Amino acid sequence: MPKRTRSYRSWLLGQLTDPRIAADYLNAARGDSPKMFLVALRNVAKAHQMAKVAKSAGVARESLYNTLSRGGNPRLNTLDSVLKAMGLKIAVEPDLPEQPT
Repeated sequence: MPKRTRSYRSWLLGQLTDPRIAADYLNAARGDSPKMFLVALRNVAKAHQMAKVAKSAGVARESLYNTLSRGGNPRLNTLDSVLKAMGLKIAVEPDLPEQPT
């Protein structure tokens, strides 16, 4: 009998509907590079269904796809609206050197 498997992508998109997991995923991607952050943000938006995210964020669906494309460069207010539509928000943390233990 064949094993039932699902793709990594479908598993990932299922996980990214949880705001805590999505936040960790986005923070890790942001630590890598701005391009990876956009890829991660696009994945989180896909997990929440792009059309619903676009409507809730007050942007056209096509505009959201363009904004989150590889060459996209979202404005801060667009980024804030999109994150809010997915139950997330922008936070700024101090970048302090780690203290030796």
